[in-house]
Amino acid sequence: MLRKVVTGADALVRSLEEENVEYVFGYPGVAIAPFFNSMLDSKIHTVLVRHEQCAGHAASGYTRASGKPGVAAVTSGPGATNLITGIATAFADSIPMVCITGQVDSRLMGSDVFQEADISGACESFVKFSYIVRRASDIPRVVKEAFHIANTGRKGPVLIDIPHDVLMDRVAGFAYPVSVNLRTYKPTVEGHPVQIKRVIRELSRAKRPIICTGGGVHLSGAEAQVRAFAEKHGIPCVSTMMGLGSLPSEHPLFYGMVGNNGQKCGNRAMNEADVILMVGARVADRSISQPDLITENKVLIHIDVDPAEIGKNAGPTIPLVGDIRHVFDEFNAKELKVDYSEWLAWLDKYRAEVKAESEKRLAQGIADRKVRASRDYVDPRLFIRSLSLAMEEDAIYIADVGQNQIWSCANAVIRKGRFMTSGGMGTMGYSVPAAMGARLGAPDRQVVAVCGDGAFQMTMMELSTMDQYEVPVKIVVIRNYVLGMVRQHQHFAYHDRHAVTDMSTTPDLDKLAQAYHVGYMRLDSNEGMEETIRAFLDEEGTSILEVFVDPDDLC
Repeated sequence: MLRKVVTGADALVRSLEEENVEYVFGYPGVAIAPFFNSMLDSKIHTVLVRHEQCAGHAASGYTRASGKPGVAAVTSGPGATNLITGIATAFADSIPMVCITGQVDSRLMGSDVFQEADISGACESFVKFSYIVRRASDIPRVVKEAFHIANTGRKGPVLIDIPHDVLMDRVAGFAYPVSVNLRTYKPTVEGHPVQIKRVIRELSRAKRPIICTGGGVHLSGAEAQVRAFAEKHGIPCVSTMMGLGSLPSEHPLFYGMVGNNGQKCGNRAMNEADVILMVGARVADRSISQPDLITENKVLIHIDVDPAEIGKNAGPTIPLVGDIRHVFDEFNAKELKVDYSEWLAWLDKYRAEVKAESEKRLAQGIADRKVRASRDYVDPRLFIRSLSLAMEEDAIYIADVGQNQIWSCANAVIRKGRFMTSGGMGTMGYSVPAAMGARLGAPDRQVVAVCGDGAFQMTMMELSTMDQYEVPVKIVVIRNYVLGMVRQHQHFAYHDRHAVTDMSTTPDLDKLAQAYHVGYMRLDSNEGMEETIRAFLDEEGTSILEVFVDPDDLC
């Protein structure tokens, strides 16, 4: 529909309205100022983050909680370059986002003027696509295409760089496209019927099949379809870190996370399987440390919406390109008469043995724990399990990066909720702003961020944003006064020569919480753990729970 004369900035805002955008996470500056000026006349909510990187992480959390592409908008130069980490983090985990950056005037581009940065060039290797808008009249088309590209096929961030003068230019009318037709971009959605038949045939022959779910299951919204298929035929499942929560943690068919930080039972299940359905996973080094081994004496079926991922790290017997939800709808419509009861019985026996061994080690670890500096410590494994079980069934658990992430992957119990983290990029500081975005994307769900004291200090300034916009998030800080994961690596690789990991001079979090007007609690022993967790989760508004763990405790 044509409207009155508008500026490029007006056209940008109206385009976002047409895409039903609810929130824009951003930070203003001169180059992007026309956009934020036009936003004053819109019903879209703006969220002023305290660092541009956090705009990207918050948009990512919003996307993963709501299922709709998040939007981040920042100014040129350092504003744009600060956003890069947020963009790269989203790209590594295939999170759909639209990132808008202001740019210097078109006539000045390339002359190294104040706050100019070639953000399109800088982000080339970790955006799905990028635009440099040269005419205000192109803005509606560009925005329509950007949302389409970000949220179809293998999802990911799209960058729109808009010079200041283009935002200021006037166009005769505003018309938003009703459809997108990109000649060179036609992602495959439905799996090829011949390949689907081959998969069913292999499963009919299999004695020990397994489904390994990756983050693509969540991105496709295919959790119910995958679970239905596994339950219908009694096929055991494992997951990569990004696939955690595809099946509930304590589902009888779920045998744990795989990879170099995975669980013993999950890795053993993968090793013993004769057919592996790799579903929406990249077969990357963290989840499959030796990709060649999963093709040795096995049938590897790799299902992914991105054909570039299939065969990149391990050559599959059967490649199947397509959207996971559509593919598993096809699987569920097929008849498959199989009996894997012997395989499941073996796995159940092994899982019981591993669980008994783990519980014995946990009990012994608690009994042997030394008292240091007249204070006991919290066992992080016990704490994380207790925390996750006390959370609401559909709660969102967001782990940061480091020891807290590995403890969380191994011990958090996910029921009907979500487990989120930065997987591919491993970005410290992700959890706090992502939790803020997730709570805005799912306002009726409980959101808990779990981070180490190193990660927390990277993005703790977003406590101010949560306070300003009244976004209630629960933040757990696992406190050991060191960069735990690096220190652990130094323990093994450098024989306890610890370099640049000491964080003993860190802020008093009780005073920091007071300064940011948020709640604060502490836990420094296992005694009273359940009561403290319950009080922490029940407290209104944003609050911090500081949990003291032994710096020598290892994942």
